[in-house]
Amino acid sequence: MSEEKDKPVIEIMLASDRIDPLIEIHEFTDPILTPGETVEYLEGYMTGHGTFPDDEEIKASVGGVVEKVNQLVSVRAMNSRYIGEIGEVVVGRVTGLQSQKWVVDTNSILESALHLTSVNLPGGEQRRRSVQDEEMMREFLKEGDLISAEIHQISTEGSLTLHTRSLKYGKLGQGILLTVPPSLIRRSKSHFCNLACGAQVILGCNGYVWVSAIDENKSGGFIQNMEVVKLSDRETITRLNNVIKALAESKVMLFDTSIQYAYEESLKYSTYDLLKPESKLDLVLCTAQKLQTLGLAD
Repeated sequence: MSEEKDKPVIEIMLASDRIDPLIEIHEFTDPILTPGETVEYLEGYMTGHGTFPDDEEIKASVGGVVEKVNQLVSVRAMNSRYIGEIGEVVVGRVTGLQSQKWVVDTNSILESALHLTSVNLPGGEQRRRSVQDEEMMREFLKEGDLISAEIHQISTEGSLTLHTRSLKYGKLGQGILLTVPPSLIRRSKSHFCNLACGAQVILGCNGYVWVSAIDENKSGGFIQNMEVVKLSDRETITRLNNVIKALAESKVMLFDTSIQYAYEESLKYSTYDLLKPESKLDLVLCTAQKLQTLGLAD
C-alpha cells in the first residue's frame, strides 16, 4: 500500500476544459488595443509611439496598452523587443568578450555592452584600468554569467551601454531567471524588491526577472555566493516563480506590491497546484481585486 501512495498522480485535462485567464480578468486590467483601434480624439492630444492620426482620431498602429503623459498619447506594444532608456535597471546575460568590454544580452534589438571602465574592481579599488585587468576580464565575468546593471548610454543605432558602478549591481548568484514582456514591468523608484517572504526579486525593465534568496552579505561587483541554498528558500523561490508566471500570463503589471499580494494569495495552494489553470485564475483574480480596491491597479 505504501508503494502505491508514493506513486506520482498524473492529471489529464482536455483542451476544451481549460480556462483562459485573460477572458476572466479583463474588467480588472487595462484593455488591450488592436492595430487600427481608436485610442483618443485628436483634439487636445499629440500622437506618440505606436499611434497615428486618422481624421479627427488617434489610432493604434500596434497591439498594446495606452500610455498618457500629459497630452502625449502612445501605445506600448505587449510583445516587442526592449527599447531602453537611460537610468533603467536591467538584468542581462554575458554572451561574449571583446576588447575592454563584455557583450551582454538584454532582450533589446541590438547587443548591449558593459565596458571594463564601467564596473567596480574587486574590493572596490579606485584606479585606472590596466593591461592586467583586461587580461583578467574572463575571471571577473565569463560567458553565461548573469548580471544586474543600469543603462548608462544609448547609441544612435539603439545599442545600450551599461554600468555596474553601484554596489547593488553586479554578478547574480543562485536563483531563477524569468522572461516576461517588458511592457508588464511597472517603472518605479526601486526595481530591487526585498519581499516579506525572505526572497529578493529584481524586476529588470527589459523583461528579465531575477528571483533569489535575500543575501545579507551581498557586496556587489564580481563576488558570487555559491553556498547551498536552504530548502525553505528554494521552496519560496519556486513558489514566486509560479506566481510571477501566472501574473504575466494574465497581463497583470509586475511590481513589488502585486507580487507580494499574489504570493500571499498563493499560500492556500501547494507549489504544484499553482501550475493548474484554475489555481492560477483564482490567484490572479484575488490579486487583481485587491489591487483595484487599493487603487493600485493600472
